[in-house]
Amino acid sequence: MMADMCVSIKAGSSDYLEKHPERRRSFSQNFYIVGVTFAADIGGLLFGYDTGVISGALLYIKDDFEVVKNSSFLQELIVAMALVGAIFGAALGGYINDSLGRKAATIVADICFTVGSLLIAIAPNPTLIIVGRFFVGLGVGFASVTAPMYIAEVSPSEIRGGLVSVNCLMITTGQFLSFVINYGLTRVPGTWRWMLGIAGTPAVIQLVLMVFLPESPRWLYLKNRKEEATNVLSKIYPSPRLEDEIYILEAHMEQEQKDKLKEIRVAFICGAGLQAFQQLTGISVIMYYSPTIIQLAGFKLNESALFLSLIVSAINAGGTIIGIYLIDIVGRKKLTLSSLTGVVGSLILLSASCYVRGHGNPSFVYGWLAVAGLALYIILFAPGMGPVPWAVNTEIYPEEFRGICGGMSATINWVGCVIMSISFLSFVDAIGLGESFMILLVVACVAIVFVIFCVPETKGLTFEEVSNIWKEKAYGKNKNIESIVEQAST
Repeated sequence: MMADMCVSIKAGSSDYLEKHPERRRSFSQNFYIVGVTFAADIGGLLFGYDTGVISGALLYIKDDFEVVKNSSFLQELIVAMALVGAIFGAALGGYINDSLGRKAATIVADICFTVGSLLIAIAPNPTLIIVGRFFVGLGVGFASVTAPMYIAEVSPSEIRGGLVSVNCLMITTGQFLSFVINYGLTRVPGTWRWMLGIAGTPAVIQLVLMVFLPESPRWLYLKNRKEEATNVLSKIYPSPRLEDEIYILEAHMEQEQKDKLKEIRVAFICGAGLQAFQQLTGISVIMYYSPTIIQLAGFKLNESALFLSLIVSAINAGGTIIGIYLIDIVGRKKLTLSSLTGVVGSLILLSASCYVRGHGNPSFVYGWLAVAGLALYIILFAPGMGPVPWAVNTEIYPEEFRGICGGMSATINWVGCVIMSISFLSFVDAIGLGESFMILLVVACVAIVFVIFCVPETKGLTFEEVSNIWKEKAYGKNKNIESIVEQAST
């Protein structure tokens, strides 16, 4: 059957699944997908732990090294060096994903995590801490590109958003665990060494599990290893959907051999913009500096700051669970807009309370309002702006460029993260804490406008259907384009 249009892009619609609802897959119907997702998500756990642990460890690094305590620049450098490494890791990770595959990229990430953790654990001075943080950052960069992409490529379209969001849950779980471990180790000798060095353990576990993980079937197909790809797909889809998925994949690969520069450019603006706004609206500042922010709000003891940060991190994990449930029901765009609207409200509370306290009113009421603003920010950011940028970036690029485009987009995310992390304390010193949050408030408002005009809805769509969205945006509607999904459903 020939389609009058390339595909219906109605929110939440996939023509194939509308015609064959009995072929839908759910989380509970395939434990193979769940197992693969869990193993791949160890990278997300490491990602979250290594980015979250530094906020508490920094308090004790300052106690051990007077030179760090007396220099805001050194503190920012220790935090930001992992982010500099993540920039290089994300850029290189995109290339390795496209050329060597998702498994090779994951193995490189695990090696970087392990080496970096060991260097930090034995560091006799701040210099070696900084070097170790760079290696950890390389691992974070590789993992940030590879894990969501790999999960997306082994996931049925109807649950793809939720499975990719599980990676974000693992990131927030890693951040939560980092705060639990930070708090639990507050009285242990060598506190920060244990905090930062323990990350090597799950990296070794994932390295062993990689022996048993399959390669991405879409990458195998792209490299003309069709028999291996079919074998992996047969563990994900039962017949007759298996045959249809293979047909769709092969036909889609043939279409993707055509010049796609204009489509890629339009898609990249969407993906890179989401990644940039995820950082520029302040999430890295909140997660990395939450203990410091809480201290600036009036809670001076390290233990009190870490305990309150633990609560903030737990809320982050809880919000991500909500996102996993909603992303394939509400949709990417609506969830993002709702999230950003909430972020704007929480930043108003946070900036106002910090401004009042910073201008001569020492009342603890405003300190508690600032903590409430932090918690509100996280619970509203986590379900939408947490997982959606990563989920969308696994969906919107052509197969042969998914790694490199995803890597470039993740690189922009990490560049934004470095800019925010290395400049925040300096901005606070220069203009005040409340005024710094007011800048984030303005950026969040700009992000809402961007999402309204530049981000399409991709909920429930196959990769082929998403590809047709960019064809229409790049060239206008073409009524002569036939939908591969329409053919498969006949």
